[in-house]
Amino acid sequence: MAELNPNPRTFEAADPDESRRVPLTREEIAVATSPRSQVAEQFRALRNSIHALNPDGASHTLVVTSALRGEGKTVATINLAVAMAEMPGTQVLVVDADLHQPAVEDYFGLPRRQGLTEVLRGKLPIDLAVRQTSSTGVSILGPGELPSNSSELLGSDRMRSVMNRLRQNYSYVLIDTPAAMSISDASLLGAMADGILLVVRLGETPRHFVEMTHNSLEALGGNVLGTCLTGAHEVDARQGYAKKS
Repeated sequence: MAELNPNPRTFEAADPDESRRVPLTREEIAVATSPRSQVAEQFRALRNSIHALNPDGASHTLVVTSALRGEGKTVATINLAVAMAEMPGTQVLVVDADLHQPAVEDYFGLPRRQGLTEVLRGKLPIDLAVRQTSSTGVSILGPGELPSNSSELLGSDRMRSVMNRLRQNYSYVLIDTPAAMSISDASLLGAMADGILLVVRLGETPRHFVEMTHNSLEALGGNVLGTCLTGAHEVDARQGYAKKS
């Protein structure tokens, strides 16, 4: 059931310089804070796998989701974004389309500002909603106000138009969405995007849930590119590896 928001907050418009001054320090974002670590290298491997599926170098939109909550999809999204931005000439946008429990701004250490909701309602131009971050080549589009019916906004023609506009401006647009088994938003956006990455936490996510989520996303028009394994305590060659399903 979608979460209602009976007391919506009103956020200020973003200061374009504000986010560039805040360093990315959360240790979970290993590509930024521990760039020589094994975890960082695994996200680079994931980046390379996704890039290999795009030999023409066309701009791509990629939905990142999981079967259940708590599998690390937001952390994976941001790590992947930072890894992608390491490639010369690559500009990456992280869109927080989790309009239920957003977390992207928090991981970047930034205050909540107007964002995706205001853009979809026609109250804010995209250019004023997107913020550059201190991580070179990485920008974010926060969620803004949390609506009472997120599916109505995310499934709209306006959302499709916004995604097409963003595709023109960025090499990769990574869209963080709610867990797919509990909220339909991931499947709505997955049908519009070029691909879907399914985040799975090692040893915790039941296999049948992963299979159900994969099949459901594809049945609704999504293109599941592969999986990103999180939560491995030992070096695992599968962690962060995407393969064509």
